[in-house]
Amino acid sequence: MKQLTGSEIIIECLKEQGVDTVFGYPGGTILNVYDALYQHQDEITHVLTSHEQGASHAADGYARATGKVGVCMATSGPGATNLVTGIATAYMDSIPLVAITANVGVSLLGKDSFQEVDIAGVVMPVTKHSFIVKNVHELASTIRRAFKIAQTGRPGPVLVDITKDVTANLADYEYKKPEPISPITNTIKEDDIAEAAKLIKKSKKPFIMAGGGVVASGAYKEFREFAKLMDAPVCDTLMGKGVMDGHDPHYTGMIGMHGTKTSNFGVTACDLLVVVGGRFSDRVIGNAKKFANDAKIIQIDVDAAEINKNVVVDACIVGDAKEVLTRLNQVIEQKDNKEWLAEIKALDRKYPDTYPKDILTGPTIISKIYELTKGDAIITTDVGQHQMWAAQMYRYKEPRQLLTSGGLGTMGYGLGASIGAKVGRRDKVVVNIAGDGCFRMNMNEIATAVRYNIPIIQVVINNHVLGMVRQWQTLFYDKRYSNTVLNDAVDFVKVSEGMGALAYKATTLEEFEDAFKKALEAGRPCVIDAQIDQDDKVWPMVAAGQPISTCFSEEDLKNGAV
Repeated sequence: MKQLTGSEIIIECLKEQGVDTVFGYPGGTILNVYDALYQHQDEITHVLTSHEQGASHAADGYARATGKVGVCMATSGPGATNLVTGIATAYMDSIPLVAITANVGVSLLGKDSFQEVDIAGVVMPVTKHSFIVKNVHELASTIRRAFKIAQTGRPGPVLVDITKDVTANLADYEYKKPEPISPITNTIKEDDIAEAAKLIKKSKKPFIMAGGGVVASGAYKEFREFAKLMDAPVCDTLMGKGVMDGHDPHYTGMIGMHGTKTSNFGVTACDLLVVVGGRFSDRVIGNAKKFANDAKIIQIDVDAAEINKNVVVDACIVGDAKEVLTRLNQVIEQKDNKEWLAEIKALDRKYPDTYPKDILTGPTIISKIYELTKGDAIITTDVGQHQMWAAQMYRYKEPRQLLTSGGLGTMGYGLGASIGAKVGRRDKVVVNIAGDGCFRMNMNEIATAVRYNIPIIQVVINNHVLGMVRQWQTLFYDKRYSNTVLNDAVDFVKVSEGMGALAYKATTLEEFEDAFKKALEAGRPCVIDAQIDQDDKVWPMVAAGQPISTCFSEEDLKNGAV
């Protein structure tokens, strides 16, 4: 046992947890921690982002890409509050994150001191837990608890706020090996397994929905075996991308507001819906009262609070998805649903992809990226039309390939996330897809990528408008384009070059392909400004609050079917 300062204890605890990378931004109250970090820079890499929000998104992207806990750090006051959007993003999508902030000294707390804010209180609704450490002797145990909480059961973010005097005070420190993180299995009841198996056996038209919980539990192999045994079509949510290989014959695409007609109509017609690791988000189910009304519903989730929260189900199994599916796979019999699968395939043929293939549009950009990366890239996105095109048009082979803000819908998320993903997965091509509205929010993180030569590829799908909002204004607000036109003088190529990146402008599909090939070979950060029409839309879609059975396309709209 040895005596260390609080700051040294923080670093030693990070090393205990196997942390190799921290994203952050220093300031006055956290200076002691950064001084200790300087002494260990050969063991823990610190990535200085351009803004604290970029640090929280980078830690989130690192966590999603690697499956490890992401770590970010910031100083008190505005430094800490700038992390909040990233923390909330991680919370909504169940991403394991530990945010470490420093606060003013204990004697200055509650006195409106310079750069003082109750950050533990601020983030309470968007964390699994938040701590404020006022005693150096409680510091090591608190950090260890934070990492355990972030990873146990349903993952999520935890914040540890540490007063400045604690970072300087001395305490005994002794190395402790991290406790193993065991999956939640004690909630799995044999009666629930038996009831699910009975419903599966009786079903004639089953459908399976994969959510983000399958990714979090590392259960995709068990899930694919389950789908094969059930011989059922499979759709996914935005967070469940890659659970099923995008080319699997049983895969029908995404469900929900911008899901495929095959998935939306198929789920509406099924007699059994098995939802694994999904929370029935409003963007997934549309009108809850009219969702899968002809089906028995089985929900499998590690979080008991999600059962019957948005949709009342007929059976449930609470527990880790990997363990639940392992047990189900042992008791269900191989099914044969040829007629039902033929019915689903007929929907596929009836409602093919109708996007033009030879001009520069959002879908053709994503399709070209898929072609040139051979489907092996990690794709991060911001939020809007480009996000939906990335979900629709890239055929993800495995989980952790699509990193996107699903629950919070955070514009400005993708660039920071791409930096974190590339730091965590140097072996992967990492591409961030953003709209021009999103890119301008956090484009200063291009400077971060350049500083550390993190060779991400930033594609800006630039329609000079807030595309998704404009789409709604076109369809539901009689084309009153209130504050959604971004047709200003900003030149993303010049701005990106000014930050040290390679940058290209593309106005045709051929120009885009040429620029993307150069970016793949460059070995340094690249930005491609891809110019598309301001009225390109995402199809199909479901109007807000409507049943997913009312999913409509551009052709339906033109033909007066809506």
